Amino acid sequence: MTTTAAPATPRAVPAPPAPRGPVSAAITAALRRPPPAGPLPCDEAARADPYGDDLQLALHLCYELHYRGFAGTDPAWEWDPELLRLRGALEDVFLRALRDEVAGGTDLDGELSALLTEPVEGTGVSHHLVGEGTWEHLREFFAHRSVYHLKEADPHAWVIPRLRGRAKAALVAVEFDEYGGGRAERVHATLFADLLAAAGLDPGYGGYVPVAPAVALAPVNLMSCLGLHRALRGALVGHFTAAEITTAPSARRLVRALDRLAAPEPCRRFYREHIEADAVHEQVMRHEVIGGLLTDEPDLAADVVFGIQATNVLEERLGGHLLDHWRRGVTSLREPLPGAS
Repeated sequence: MTTTAAPATPRAVPAPPAPRGPVSAAITAALRRPPPAGPLPCDEAARADPYGDDLQLALHLCYELHYRGFAGTDPAWEWDPELLRLRGALEDVFLRALRDEVAGGTDLDGELSALLTEPVEGTGVSHHLVGEGTWEHLREFFAHRSVYHLKEADPHAWVIPRLRGRAKAALVAVEFDEYGGGRAERVHATLFADLLAAAGLDPGYGGYVPVAPAVALAPVNLMSCLGLHRALRGALVGHFTAAEITTAPSARRLVRALDRLAAPEPCRRFYREHIEADAVHEQVMRHEVIGGLLTDEPDLAADVVFGIQATNVLEERLGGHLLDHWRRGVTSLREPLPGAS
């Protein structure tokens, strides 16, 4: 097991990543100037590949303006009308593709039961990592997941003011744990930064976005999209529930993989935290958050189902991408990590 030196002081705000096509290039060029944007390629966005690098990076650029922004970018870009119009065109393409791909429906019990059932064949990414994964595979996995984990819980926090009563109280309890229970050193995003540093990786926010393929950006873009739209609050609750139900079993396997490879303790600490926390969160999300939401707004059942199904589609795409590349002996990132053989 080898590591490389990580920066001593992680970046608070990343630089904009290099564009990957005409739409992301137009946004990147605009963000170098003060707003207003002037005309942006909305027609080009409407024709973009919904799962392609250009559209997914373009969405990432738009969404990051609602998180920390980018170094050297005017904060006023967050609400520029033309940029929001372009983002809307990109979201239409992305969401339409997902809705076309999922089964839909209102069978929430069936979706939750499926999430609670482990695949018999055990062919997922965490199964591969625990059985035959290498340290390089794990480091690549960390780099992919850093796109979300360094902002863990933030996209879901947007749904809090859109809930009420029982659902709101329960979701806030889950988020309180995600944010370390009031202890800065226990915030899950901080624990993941510690993991990255211990693995010899860059713990800086957004550090691996430039080498993350579209398939790794898409699951995080989905969270941001659902979180920023009040009309999609049910889908975000579905997404959050799917994540909480599936995390604890995969975290157990990742701890076993890390133990097998004698990984540094901070790497194991992050996943041990999720074994303990998410086993409880799963029950709270199913019974209190979803239960409370659908008691108040029963017409949102189809949206909750869509959130679960869309999450599964994107996670399966990412898992397939990782396993395909690793089995062929090539990097799953756009560029190999420094020090990788």
